[in-house]
Amino acid sequence: MPTPRFDLSPTTRFEGRASDYALFRPSYPEVAIDAVLEGLTPDDTSLIVDVGAGTGIASRLFADRGLNVLAIEPNEEMRASAVPHPRVSFRGGTAEATGCKSGIADIVVVAQAFHWFRPDAALAEFGRILKPDGWLIFLVNERHHEDPAMSAYNAAIRAAAEHELSDGLREAVEDALRGMGHHTPPAVVPCAQTLTHDGLIGRARSASYVPTEGPRYQRLLKDLDDLWRTHQDGQGLVTLRYRTFVWRVPADRLIKAG
Repeated sequence: MPTPRFDLSPTTRFEGRASDYALFRPSYPEVAIDAVLEGLTPDDTSLIVDVGAGTGIASRLFADRGLNVLAIEPNEEMRASAVPHPRVSFRGGTAEATGCKSGIADIVVVAQAFHWFRPDAALAEFGRILKPDGWLIFLVNERHHEDPAMSAYNAAIRAAAEHELSDGLREAVEDALRGMGHHTPPAVVPCAQTLTHDGLIGRARSASYVPTEGPRYQRLLKDLDDLWRTHQDGQGLVTLRYRTFVWRVPADRLIKAG
């Protein structure tokens, strides 16, 4: 049985990768943020708590909509690498112990991070910090495996990595939702990331399970170079395609679970 991701040093394993993470991780499409906010009425007095915020990729998208965001991120290097935004403030903390006051959040967002959390403890913490009429949001970018460039990227990563940990992100969320008795299907929207040759390497290096030196890294560089030569568009750019999944869970459902 594989080791759960939350036992693989999630708060420290991205050390040395924060700059690549900030520059080369894919964002989330505006349509996905529309799906999060549809029918809700947050305003400039509302508070979104982004848990496991990394370098604030999702945080800034919500802040750009005029919302106030408290980004919770345990890794100091990640927090230091975040692009500043006047509506985003960062704080050290974990999903299981955010350090937030009870009932403070209108929305809790978990973007591409839930698989690193201890599910029961994290959900209980989210239920504690959410307002009774608040919402828990999950965002997951899933690689579109049928896309030829992405298929080649996956093959390069898996050949280089001792343990490939990108699979199962959506399943971790779905397992938690089943535990809550929440069966509303997610919104699913297409997402794409366009990268230069150097950006393709930076995207790979941002993954915590990918080597950054040694023979496996040299093989990765060769495979990514082959990918770029095969799939670049004539202007030196490669497009990797994803699907973004958006789940919205009302706080009363979550609190019952916790």
